[in-house]
Order: sequence, then C-alpha cells, then structure tokens
Amino acid sequence: QNVTQTVEEEKPEPPTVQEIKQKIEKYNAKVTNCLLMKLNDDGTYTGFIKVHLKLRRPVTVPAGIRPQSIYDALKEVNLADMTDKRTSFYLPLDAVKQLHISSTTTVSEVIQGLLKKFMVVDNPQKFALFKEMRKDGQVLFQKLPLTEYPLYLRLLAGPDTDVLSFVMKENETGEVEWDAFSIPELQNFLMILDKEEKDKIQQVRRKYEKFKQRLQQSLKEASGKPG
Repeated sequence: QNVTQTVEEEKPEPPTVQEIKQKIEKYNAKVTNCLLMKLNDDGTYTGFIKVHLKLRRPVTVPAGIRPQSIYDALKEVNLADMTDKRTSFYLPLDAVKQLHISSTTTVSEVIQGLLKKFMVVDNPQKFALFKEMRKDGQVLFQKLPLTEYPLYLRLLAGPDTDVLSFVMKENETGEVEWDAFSIPELQNFLMILDKEEKDKIQQVRRKYEKFKQRLQQSLKEASGKPG
C-alpha cells in the first residue's frame, strides 16, 4: 500500500564536522558497491544517490537532437538550446539515474540536473522529489522541500535503498493544471494518446484473432473424430 505523507518534520540541529566524519565512516562500512562518501577538507562531503523516475505523463524534449557526446559534456554544451523544435514522449517506467552530488546540493538542483541529463525542457516546477520509505508493510512517500539536501538524508539512512530511496514524480497539486502546458505540448499529448489508443486496439484485435483461430482449429479437429 502506498501512502503519501504531508506532515513536515522538525529539523534537528546541524551536525558538527566530527559527527559528520563518524557518520560517513559508519556509512562507508556498510557500502558494498564501492560508491563511498568522501569528506572534504572544508567539512562538505560528496557521494551518490539513485533517483527512480516514476512519471505518468509525457515529457517535452528537443526534436531530432542526437544523444549528448563526451565532448559536449566536457564543454557543457546544452543541446536543448540548439533547436526550437519540440516533441513529447514517455520516459521508461521506473527508470533509474545515479547522481554524484555534494552535501550542499539541494532538491531543486537534483531535479534540474535530472531534467538536463534527459534533455527535458519542461519547467522544473512541474516535478517534485520524494523520499520513499517502507514501514509496517506500507510504502510511504514524503515530498521533499526544494531546499532539502538529499545526500544528508542518504547519509542518515545508510546505503540500503530498501530503507530509503528517492523518487521523482509529477508535482501534483490536485487537478492537472493544463494552463501550465503550451499549445504544442498539448497537441503532442493528444498525438501520443491517439497512438497509444491505436496500439491498444491492435493488441486486442490480435489477441482475439489468435483465440478465434485456436477455436476454429479445435472445432476442425473435433469434427474429424467419431462422436
């Protein structure tokens, strides 16, 4: 059962550098995949988080843009700025992206970073980051404030993603605010829905056509046998 928590938690006092060091040592002792956290001289630290993308609606990306190359990444070339043409598609369900971030990286920056990696040009305000926890057989989701630090939450929870994981979903505020989408986006949504409808119809037709053929074959075999 999925339950979304909306209750805000009281934040404790910020930990000291010594406390952070102890937590990192404890965290790294449990790591089994070499994705360790590293403490910097200035008291900040870096590490890895995994974000599950559970998006139910299509996203908008530049049309006809090739995948980003290593050269583009090193030169920080933004391919999305190289064309005004847009198209929409559904990201794979429960796609997972691993990010290397700092203790100063906020939820807002994580969302923007994920959209950039997938070359999504939608407004970041359309998305939200949740922490997913399991308790008493329930899956609990809590929306994180944009100023929260995901790596600190990962440090406190430990490396076990069954205890805590991060999920990016649509920033639900009740009803879908269609006014937030442009006319080309809405037209693309209609095209996608039309294609999905046609594909579903073809699947159903093929299913019953095979069933019909098996029935006809069974009747043909039965008619040749003595009653």
